[in-house]
Amino acid sequence: MPGVYATTITAPPPRKRRWVRRAFKWIWRLILWFVIISLLLVLIFRFVPIPFTATMAGDLLSGRGVTKDWTPLSGIDPDMARAAIAAEDGEFCSHWGFDFEAIAGAAVRNARGGRIRGGSTISQQTAKNVFLWQGGGFFRKGLEAWFTLLIEGIWGKRRIMEVYLNVAETGIGTYGIEAGSHRYFGHGAASMTTSEAARIAAVLPLPKKRAGVAPGGFTRRYGNTIRSRIGVIRREGLDSCVR
Repeated sequence: MPGVYATTITAPPPRKRRWVRRAFKWIWRLILWFVIISLLLVLIFRFVPIPFTATMAGDLLSGRGVTKDWTPLSGIDPDMARAAIAAEDGEFCSHWGFDFEAIAGAAVRNARGGRIRGGSTISQQTAKNVFLWQGGGFFRKGLEAWFTLLIEGIWGKRRIMEVYLNVAETGIGTYGIEAGSHRYFGHGAASMTTSEAARIAAVLPLPKKRAGVAPGGFTRRYGNTIRSRIGVIRREGLDSCVR
């Protein structure tokens, strides 16, 4: 009929569907903000010393206190970087943050039982120490992988090693090679001997249970092994990326 218009009434989407859409919006916003903030942090710490870490906060909360003294890589004896590479990550200069062969090997060893060993690279350990917390879990491992990629791409190997040697725990409440060298040997990291560098590298995996002075048993033997490997690292140029 003239003057009569047909109208179509669209039913509103079900409440559950609206809730799902809102949830996805918030999730994407959170992801976007996380990416932006993480990028900004990595860019800032490319130039600024790391002021604090979650592990340090744990020591403060437990009443142990924190001793640290940021030192540029140029102020640390070169054998300390070589010792870290020898002990923790022999392929540090050649991989892009992950040593998949080492990860697979650690998984096989751990499946057989006995002492649990990781396959983390120095880059992964640095990402965890600076931006995350200690402990395992797939969620934290996923974040660790993200930050590892970022620091590999933005910092580069020399900065990664510099940060690692300054935030790694070298004793109870002691962080960084400079503070560790003073604690164990009574002098700064610039004048460390090859044996002293090897001793601290042997302490790094379990700094609350091992000591760099008069080490006994496994720590002493491991330190001697690292000391012999330092020469190999030097001769074969496996530390070329941090010189």
